[in-house]
Amino acid sequence: MNVLILAAGLGTRLRPLTSDVPKPLVRVVDAPILELQVQKARALGNVALHANAHYLADQIVAEGARLGFEKVWVEPEILGTAGPLSRIYRSGYRGGLLVMNSDAYCQFDLARFVAGAESSGADFALLGVDFPKVNSLRVGGDGKLSGVLRRFGTDAGEAVTFSGVSWYSDAALSRIEPGEFDILKFWEKEVADGRAPFVDMSQKDALWIDMGSPEGLKAACDARRKDLGVDSWVGDAPSADLRFVRSVVECAADIPADATLTDSVIFAGAEVFPGEKVVREIRGKGFCWKV
Repeated sequence: MNVLILAAGLGTRLRPLTSDVPKPLVRVVDAPILELQVQKARALGNVALHANAHYLADQIVAEGARLGFEKVWVEPEILGTAGPLSRIYRSGYRGGLLVMNSDAYCQFDLARFVAGAESSGADFALLGVDFPKVNSLRVGGDGKLSGVLRRFGTDAGEAVTFSGVSWYSDAALSRIEPGEFDILKFWEKEVADGRAPFVDMSQKDALWIDMGSPEGLKAACDARRKDLGVDSWVGDAPSADLRFVRSVVECAADIPADATLTDSVIFAGAEVFPGEKVVREIRGKGFCWKV
Protein backbone atom coordinates (compact mmCIF):
# COMPACT_ATOMS: atom_id res chain seq x y z
CA MET A 1 0.00 0.00 0.00
CA ASN A 2 1.08 3.56 -0.68
CA VAL A 3 0.99 6.23 2.01
CA LEU A 4 0.90 9.93 1.17
CA ILE A 5 1.76 12.45 3.89
CA LEU A 6 0.59 15.90 2.87
CA ALA A 7 3.46 18.31 3.53
CA ALA A 8 3.10 21.19 1.07
CA GLY A 9 1.41 23.77 3.30
CA LEU A 10 2.82 27.23 3.98
CA GLY A 11 2.60 27.05 7.79
CA THR A 12 1.42 30.65 8.02
CA ARG A 13 -0.16 30.27 11.48
CA LEU A 14 3.22 29.35 12.93
CA ARG A 15 5.24 32.19 11.41
CA PRO A 16 7.96 33.21 12.22
CA LEU A 17 8.78 29.72 13.55
CA THR A 18 8.13 28.42 10.05
CA SER A 19 9.99 31.20 8.24
CA ASP A 20 13.08 29.01 7.91
CA VAL A 21 11.70 25.51 8.48
CA PRO A 22 8.57 23.95 6.93
CA LYS A 23 5.80 23.03 9.37
CA PRO A 24 6.25 19.24 8.88
CA LEU A 25 9.80 19.58 10.22
CA VAL A 26 8.85 21.48 13.38
CA ARG A 27 9.92 19.33 16.32
CA VAL A 28 7.30 17.94 18.66
CA VAL A 29 9.51 17.15 21.66
CA ASP A 30 11.83 14.46 20.32
CA ALA A 31 11.23 14.45 16.56
CA PRO A 32 9.69 16.44 13.70
CA ILE A 33 5.97 15.79 13.29
CA LEU A 34 6.70 14.31 9.83
CA GLU A 35 8.90 11.65 11.41
CA LEU A 36 6.23 10.84 14.00
CA GLN A 37 3.69 10.35 11.21
CA VAL A 38 6.15 8.10 9.38
CA GLN A 39 6.47 5.94 12.50
CA LYS A 40 2.69 5.47 12.56
CA ALA A 41 2.57 4.67 8.84
CA ARG A 42 5.41 2.15 9.05
CA ALA A 43 3.57 0.29 11.81
CA LEU A 44 1.17 -0.84 9.05
CA GLY A 45 3.89 -3.05 7.59
CA ASN A 46 4.93 -3.01 3.95
CA VAL A 47 4.16 0.53 2.78
CA ALA A 48 5.69 2.88 0.21
CA LEU A 49 5.97 6.37 1.67
CA HIS A 50 5.23 9.49 -0.37
CA ALA A 51 5.01 13.18 0.51
CA ASN A 52 4.19 16.28 -1.46
CA ALA A 53 6.24 19.43 -0.94
CA HIS A 54 6.06 23.07 -1.98
CA TYR A 55 7.15 25.55 0.69
CA LEU A 56 10.87 25.10 1.49
CA ALA A 57 10.59 21.91 -0.53
CA ASP A 58 14.32 21.17 -0.51
CA GLN A 59 14.16 20.52 3.23
CA ILE A 60 11.24 18.11 2.83
CA VAL A 61 13.12 16.32 0.04
CA ALA A 62 16.21 15.94 2.24
CA GLU A 63 14.15 14.67 5.17
CA GLY A 64 12.30 12.27 2.90
CA ALA A 65 15.63 10.81 1.80
CA ARG A 66 16.71 10.40 5.43
CA LEU A 67 13.45 8.69 6.35
CA GLY A 68 13.42 6.38 3.33
CA PHE A 69 10.53 7.79 1.33
CA GLU A 70 9.65 6.22 -2.00
CA LYS A 71 9.31 9.73 -3.43
CA VAL A 72 8.79 13.35 -2.44
CA TRP A 73 6.62 15.01 -5.07
CA VAL A 74 7.68 18.64 -5.41
CA GLU A 75 4.86 20.96 -6.48
CA PRO A 76 5.84 24.25 -8.20
CA GLU A 77 2.31 25.33 -7.30
CA ILE A 78 0.16 23.93 -4.52
CA LEU A 79 -2.18 21.29 -5.93
CA GLY A 80 -4.61 21.04 -3.01
CA THR A 81 -5.35 17.48 -1.88
CA ALA A 82 -6.91 16.02 -5.01
CA GLY A 83 -3.95 17.00 -7.20
CA PRO A 84 -1.31 14.94 -5.35
CA LEU A 85 -3.64 11.93 -5.19
CA SER A 86 -4.23 12.01 -8.93
CA ARG A 87 -0.54 12.58 -9.63
CA ILE A 88 0.50 9.46 -7.72
CA TYR A 89 -2.14 7.28 -9.39
CA ARG A 90 -1.39 8.55 -12.90
CA SER A 91 2.31 7.89 -12.35
CA GLY A 92 1.53 4.19 -12.09
CA TYR A 93 1.35 3.52 -8.37
CA ARG A 94 -1.30 0.96 -7.42
CA GLY A 95 -2.47 -0.90 -4.32
CA GLY A 96 -4.56 1.77 -2.65
CA LEU A 97 -3.50 4.98 -0.93
CA LEU A 98 -3.64 6.00 2.72
CA VAL A 99 -3.51 9.79 3.12
CA MET A 100 -2.32 11.55 6.29
CA ASN A 101 -1.71 15.16 7.27
CA SER A 102 1.76 16.17 8.39
CA ASP A 103 0.44 18.64 10.97
CA ALA A 104 -1.70 16.41 13.20
CA TYR A 105 -0.59 14.70 16.40
CA CYS A 106 -2.92 11.76 16.84
CA GLN A 107 -3.31 8.31 18.35
CA PHE A 108 -5.40 6.57 15.71
CA ASP A 109 -5.22 2.84 15.06
CA LEU A 110 -4.43 3.14 11.36
CA ALA A 111 -4.49 -0.62 10.76
CA ARG A 112 -8.04 -0.80 12.11
CA PHE A 113 -9.07 2.16 9.95
CA VAL A 114 -7.64 0.65 6.76
CA ALA A 115 -9.19 -2.74 7.47
CA GLY A 116 -12.57 -1.13 8.06
CA ALA A 117 -12.24 0.97 4.93
CA GLU A 118 -11.36 -1.98 2.74
CA SER A 119 -14.27 -4.05 4.08
CA SER A 120 -16.82 -1.22 3.98
CA GLY A 121 -17.77 -1.77 0.35
CA ALA A 122 -17.03 1.89 -0.44
CA ASP A 123 -14.30 2.94 -2.85
CA PHE A 124 -12.83 5.36 -0.32
CA ALA A 125 -13.17 6.21 3.35
CA LEU A 126 -12.66 9.11 5.75
CA LEU A 127 -11.71 8.92 9.41
CA GLY A 128 -13.92 11.16 11.54
CA VAL A 129 -13.25 12.67 14.97
CA ASP A 130 -15.52 14.49 17.36
CA PHE A 131 -14.28 18.09 17.41
CA PRO A 132 -17.37 20.23 18.03
CA LYS A 133 -15.61 23.45 17.08
CA VAL A 134 -15.40 22.16 13.47
CA ASN A 135 -17.62 19.04 12.97
CA SER A 136 -18.52 19.86 9.36
CA LEU A 137 -18.98 16.33 7.96
CA ARG A 138 -22.51 14.92 7.95
CA VAL A 139 -22.91 11.15 8.10
CA GLY A 140 -26.10 9.33 7.16
CA GLY A 141 -27.61 6.30 8.85
CA ASP A 142 -25.75 4.06 6.40
CA GLY A 143 -22.39 5.28 7.73
CA LYS A 144 -21.58 7.18 4.54
CA LEU A 145 -20.94 10.84 3.86
CA SER A 146 -24.14 12.76 3.15
CA GLY A 147 -22.78 16.30 3.09
CA VAL A 148 -20.21 18.86 4.18
CA LEU A 149 -21.51 21.89 6.03
CA ARG A 150 -21.68 24.99 3.82
CA ARG A 151 -20.33 23.06 0.83
CA PHE A 152 -22.80 20.41 -0.35
CA GLY A 153 -25.44 17.87 0.63
CA THR A 154 -27.64 17.73 3.68
CA ASP A 155 -27.10 19.24 7.13
CA ALA A 156 -28.86 16.26 8.70
CA GLY A 157 -27.01 13.29 10.17
CA GLU A 158 -24.29 12.77 12.73
CA ALA A 159 -21.67 15.53 12.72
CA VAL A 160 -17.94 14.84 12.90
CA THR A 161 -14.69 16.49 11.84
CA PHE A 162 -12.50 15.11 9.08
CA SER A 163 -9.26 14.05 10.76
CA GLY A 164 -7.18 14.37 7.60
CA VAL A 165 -6.78 10.58 7.47
CA SER A 166 -8.39 8.90 4.47
CA TRP A 167 -8.07 5.81 2.30
CA TYR A 168 -8.65 5.60 -1.47
CA SER A 169 -8.92 2.49 -3.60
CA ASP A 170 -7.40 2.49 -7.07
CA ALA A 171 -10.94 2.73 -8.48
CA ALA A 172 -11.60 5.97 -6.60
CA LEU A 173 -8.22 7.44 -7.55
CA SER A 174 -8.88 6.73 -11.22
CA ARG A 175 -11.91 9.03 -11.10
CA ILE A 176 -10.01 12.11 -9.92
CA GLU A 177 -9.68 14.23 -13.04
CA PRO A 178 -6.31 15.68 -14.08
CA GLY A 179 -6.19 19.26 -12.89
CA GLU A 180 -8.72 18.65 -10.10
CA PHE A 181 -7.35 20.21 -6.90
CA ASP A 182 -10.28 20.56 -4.49
CA ILE A 183 -10.93 17.21 -2.80
CA LEU A 184 -14.32 18.40 -1.55
CA LYS A 185 -15.51 18.82 -5.12
CA PHE A 186 -14.46 15.23 -5.79
CA TRP A 187 -16.35 14.07 -2.69
CA GLU A 188 -19.42 16.02 -3.84
CA LYS A 189 -19.32 14.40 -7.26
CA GLU A 190 -18.93 10.94 -5.74
CA VAL A 191 -21.88 11.48 -3.39
CA ALA A 192 -24.02 12.73 -6.28
CA ASP A 193 -23.10 9.66 -8.35
CA GLY A 194 -24.07 7.25 -5.58
CA ARG A 195 -20.50 6.44 -4.51
CA ALA A 196 -20.38 8.22 -1.15
CA PRO A 197 -17.36 7.42 1.02
CA PHE A 198 -17.60 5.43 4.22
CA VAL A 199 -16.98 7.61 7.29
CA ASP A 200 -15.32 5.64 10.08
CA MET A 201 -16.48 7.07 13.42
CA SER A 202 -15.25 4.19 15.56
CA GLN A 203 -12.25 6.25 16.72
CA LYS A 204 -13.97 9.62 17.00
CA ASP A 205 -12.87 10.04 20.63
CA ALA A 206 -9.20 9.26 19.98
CA LEU A 207 -6.57 11.93 20.56
CA TRP A 208 -6.32 14.30 17.59
CA ILE A 209 -4.50 17.63 17.72
CA ASP A 210 -4.09 20.09 14.86
CA MET A 211 -0.60 21.42 15.65
CA GLY A 212 -0.73 24.14 12.99
CA SER A 213 -1.32 26.95 15.52
CA PRO A 214 0.70 27.98 18.61
CA GLU A 215 -1.99 26.54 20.88
CA GLY A 216 -2.07 23.31 18.88
CA LEU A 217 1.71 23.03 18.90
CA LYS A 218 1.78 23.41 22.69
CA ALA A 219 -0.97 20.80 23.06
CA ALA A 220 0.92 18.41 20.77
CA CYS A 221 4.12 18.84 22.79
CA ASP A 222 2.21 18.20 26.03
CA ALA A 223 0.67 15.05 24.56
CA ARG A 224 4.01 13.82 23.25
CA ARG A 225 5.66 14.30 26.66
CA LYS A 226 2.91 12.23 28.24
CA ASP A 227 3.28 9.54 25.58
CA LEU A 228 7.02 9.40 26.27
CA GLY A 229 6.40 9.33 30.03
CA VAL A 230 8.61 12.35 30.75
CA ASP A 231 8.04 15.59 32.61
CA SER A 232 10.51 17.59 30.53
CA TRP A 233 12.72 17.11 27.50
CA VAL A 234 15.94 19.02 26.87
CA GLY A 235 17.96 18.64 23.69
CA ASP A 236 17.88 14.99 22.68
CA ALA A 237 16.92 13.40 25.99
CA PRO A 238 14.51 13.46 28.94
CA SER A 239 15.50 15.85 31.70
CA ALA A 240 15.24 15.73 35.50
CA ASP A 241 16.66 19.24 35.87
CA LEU A 242 14.48 21.02 38.43
CA ARG A 243 14.70 24.26 36.44
CA PHE A 244 12.36 22.71 33.87
CA VAL A 245 8.78 21.75 34.75
CA ARG A 246 6.56 20.24 32.04
CA SER A 247 8.72 21.96 29.43
CA VAL A 248 10.54 21.22 26.18
CA VAL A 249 13.85 22.86 25.27
CA GLU A 250 15.42 22.38 21.85
CA CYS A 251 18.82 23.85 22.78
CA ALA A 252 19.90 23.86 26.44
CA ALA A 253 22.66 26.39 25.68
CA ASP A 254 19.98 29.07 25.21
CA ILE A 255 18.82 28.81 28.85
CA PRO A 256 20.75 30.76 31.55
CA ALA A 257 21.67 28.68 34.58
CA ASP A 258 19.33 30.63 36.90
CA ALA A 259 16.30 30.82 34.57
CA THR A 260 13.31 28.52 35.12
CA LEU A 261 10.65 27.21 32.73
CA THR A 262 7.15 25.98 33.48
CA ASP A 263 4.71 24.63 30.89
CA SER A 264 6.80 26.10 28.08
CA VAL A 265 8.39 25.18 24.75
CA ILE A 266 11.68 26.84 23.83
CA PHE A 267 13.08 26.51 20.31
CA ALA A 268 16.69 27.13 19.31
CA GLY A 269 17.61 30.81 19.12
CA ALA A 270 15.06 31.95 21.72
CA GLU A 271 16.02 34.72 24.09
CA VAL A 272 15.70 33.81 27.77
CA PHE A 273 17.14 36.24 30.32
CA PRO A 274 19.14 35.41 33.47
CA GLY A 275 16.85 34.84 36.43
CA GLU A 276 13.73 34.88 34.25
CA LYS A 277 10.72 32.73 35.09
CA VAL A 278 9.06 31.64 31.85
CA VAL A 279 5.51 30.32 32.26
CA ARG A 280 3.21 28.95 29.53
CA GLU A 281 5.10 30.35 26.56
CA ILE A 282 6.48 29.21 23.23
CA ARG A 283 9.65 31.05 22.33
CA GLY A 284 11.98 30.91 19.38
CA LYS A 285 14.25 33.17 17.43
CA GLY A 286 12.52 36.56 17.30
CA PHE A 287 9.15 35.56 18.75
CA CYS A 288 7.33 34.81 21.98
CA TRP A 289 3.81 33.39 22.15
CA LYS A 290 1.73 33.27 25.32
CA VAL A 291 -0.19 29.99 25.41
